[in-house]
Amino acid sequence: MSTATAGPARGLQAVKTYLEMIKVEHSVFALPFAMIGMMYADLSLTPSTRGVLRELGRGAGAVVADGWPGWPVFLLILLAMVSARSAAMAFNRIADRKIDALNPRTARRPLQTGALSTRQAFTFFLLSCALFFLAAALLNRLTLTLAPVALIILLGYSYTKRFTSFSHLFVGLSLGIAPAGAWVAVTGEFSWTPLFWILAVTFWTGGFDVLYSLQDDDFDREHGLKSLPVLLGRERAIIASRAFHLLAVISLAAAGLTVGAGAPYFFGVMFAAGLLIYEQSLVDANDLSRINVAFFTLNGYVAIGMFLFSLLDVLA
Repeated sequence: MSTATAGPARGLQAVKTYLEMIKVEHSVFALPFAMIGMMYADLSLTPSTRGVLRELGRGAGAVVADGWPGWPVFLLILLAMVSARSAAMAFNRIADRKIDALNPRTARRPLQTGALSTRQAFTFFLLSCALFFLAAALLNRLTLTLAPVALIILLGYSYTKRFTSFSHLFVGLSLGIAPAGAWVAVTGEFSWTPLFWILAVTFWTGGFDVLYSLQDDDFDREHGLKSLPVLLGRERAIIASRAFHLLAVISLAAAGLTVGAGAPYFFGVMFAAGLLIYEQSLVDANDLSRINVAFFTLNGYVAIGMFLFSLLDVLA
């Protein structure tokens, strides 16, 4: 049972509590892949297209393709990413507030302790949505058109564990659209080119979300929530997680081939594959003591590592 605080946080303490509510440190998962999508999208632009974008005030950088779309586009992508993720996390906390209050692992989250009120969380959610649509509108017409679709995906995953055992892949898709969103933000055009990055991030996230959900399999089973550990049992769920991660590595390699990436990118794929193999070795059906290292630390290295190797490729 949660322990209530003296009341909702105010001032600077409220800011800290908001950041705790949305787990701002977990931005390290999707943001690097958005930057990867941004860089390779800029490389895909022809000189004539870049000239048109500059005339429209998009700040597309130099006439030659260099992987940098300019500060205005970069900052708007950053604002869109942060605000969209903040909206999704706030909505998730609101949607799951009663469930989280019953789960010992989540019972001390801000909404459960009273550090934030539901009204505060909902206000934060609406503000985040407004900033997301503002960023989308300032980028280009297509980003604004697709913004509602992206928001439906981001918000919808919160309810998937109520009706499907494959909710992990919906969590993955909510992160997986990041590189595609950045691609559209830079080019202003729809393209299938980022598809393999969408698949890579979806399967990668789905794989580590399965491992993370092992902690709650008894609770989920008792309260009628669905997950692969509930459906398959711990051992077979871990096998499913490994299959997801294998598909993620294959998709990362396919994405590199699709955009014509060079050797540094594929070294990044091998780096990510090695980390995922190590991550899987840390988790055992009967020993979840290292789950936090497997979930946060190593996956943070996967995302940052892929970004850095991709940056080297772009610079080369």
